[in-house]
Amino acid sequence: MDLSLNYDIVRKILVDFIRYELKRVGINNGIIGLSGGVDSAVSAFLTAEALGPENTYCIMMPYKTSNPDSLNHAKLVVEKLKCNSEVVDISPMVEPLFNLDPQMNNVRKGNIMARERMIILYDFSSKYNGLVIGTSNKTETLLGYSTIYGDNACAINPIGDLYKTQIWQLAEFLGVPEDIIKKPPSADLWSGQTDEAELGFTYKEVDQLLYQMVDERKSNEELIESGYSKNFIEKVKSIIQKTQYKRRTPLIAKLTYRTVNLDFRYSRDWGT
Repeated sequence: MDLSLNYDIVRKILVDFIRYELKRVGINNGIIGLSGGVDSAVSAFLTAEALGPENTYCIMMPYKTSNPDSLNHAKLVVEKLKCNSEVVDISPMVEPLFNLDPQMNNVRKGNIMARERMIILYDFSSKYNGLVIGTSNKTETLLGYSTIYGDNACAINPIGDLYKTQIWQLAEFLGVPEDIIKKPPSADLWSGQTDEAELGFTYKEVDQLLYQMVDERKSNEELIESGYSKNFIEKVKSIIQKTQYKRRTPLIAKLTYRTVNLDFRYSRDWGT
């Protein structure tokens, strides 16, 4: 199973999605946190096509220990798209918080950096009257491999229904620079960090399982018959269940007939 899609159709749907959702609320500009990775590059390419490069703002936010390749790869995207861009060094912003606790581990530091970057993006959103465009894929979202109110925060997300392996395919179709597509996926939160080493399995392995588990709704028995080990199935299901809180808006206790994000949640409800 290669999870192939008709990328001409996918491209049109996602470009139209970005254009329509911004037009619907009267906004012309898209704001993207450009990391140098393939996910944000794909979002940037789609946004530039939907809104025009003059209405696309790519913000690069390195930390002092970030791999220099990350910034260089982000700049490749900006150069190819000819969109607006700014570089904001987050080091002086996050270091004071790091220094409050000498025992702070890499995970906590990574969460702080992710949330600081989102603070910056939403400030640029206000500055340029734009919406923050999401850069999280379906694999990351299902596995909770993101920072809540950090890299998973956005106004709209054009790539959130594409698995990581599909992102790579779409990136190639869109013309994302090959150096970005081919490099090992990494959030670049600390030296030597890679997604797959942290997760304990490859994206290709887990995407195949997730597609059958989520999209095809196969039972555990069917998944085992497909060749997956019981341990792998249970591990992935456990991760999905434990990170469900990251995939929903804050849960509101229901008291009335029309509760925000439960019954009052569609475009028609607020007249757009």
